[in-house]
Amino acid sequence: MRTSQLISRRTIEHTLLWAAVLLVTLIALYPFVWALITSFKPQRDALESSMIPFLQFKPIMDNWNAELGRTGEENIKALKNSAIIAIGATVIALSLGSTAGYALARFRFGIGNRNLVSWFLSQRFLPPVATLIPFFLLLQRFDLLDTYIGMIVVNATFVMPFAVLIMRDFFADIPKDLEEAALVDGASHFQVFLRVALPIAGPALVAAGIICFTFAWNEFLFASVLTVRDAQPFTVKIISTGTVRGIHFGFVSTRLLMAVVPPLVLSLFVQRYIVRGLTMGAVKG
Repeated sequence: MRTSQLISRRTIEHTLLWAAVLLVTLIALYPFVWALITSFKPQRDALESSMIPFLQFKPIMDNWNAELGRTGEENIKALKNSAIIAIGATVIALSLGSTAGYALARFRFGIGNRNLVSWFLSQRFLPPVATLIPFFLLLQRFDLLDTYIGMIVVNATFVMPFAVLIMRDFFADIPKDLEEAALVDGASHFQVFLRVALPIAGPALVAAGIICFTFAWNEFLFASVLTVRDAQPFTVKIISTGTVRGIHFGFVSTRLLMAVVPPLVLSLFVQRYIVRGLTMGAVKG
């Protein structure tokens, strides 16, 4: 009797757990499902609650044809700008973040390593709008407004804390014996970092790189103010569908899906490295 009650209790627990997982999944995916359905709706049906194609509305390809045809070159240019800015910011963040993370994991600084880590964390708590005007004046002074270099530097500044903290935790879990053996053989600390620690930290580099790339790819606030045309990323392009008749939600949905695809595909290709890099050291053996 107790066995059957235990089995019944476990069955109920598993059922409730999967129901909760399904509910959270539906809530998380609903915006993308809405965007996908709306991208096939005519403008007059965009604000209606119809969700079932062919039954509640007739799907059309006008939005996709317009975005990939008439304005296709503009969209491709904006996507290219986003890619250049995101990749450039990621490379800078990983280059400086991995060295800073290694230094925080292996050396002790006079002001305290915890204080330095807290300072890096504070960069994420700082409201970005508080630095908007200083960045604008700085880029204006060096003639970097609406340029790739200016946007790369700005984005690298805000994504670098992710790289520093992820790499610091990973380097801290690498056994020091490996590095000490290289030091005994005559290698310098920088050579140990390049030839021993960095190759081992491959999964963490991938995980930090994807996170930095995603945040830089999705950045909107600074792009909307610091760019006009030449370096304008796709995030700004998404909102430029407003007309005298209002917002064209079909175009917005189409561009939203176009913006989601690149980081999503990239994440799927390196998924196992992301999981390994983020979970390294989470469980102590």
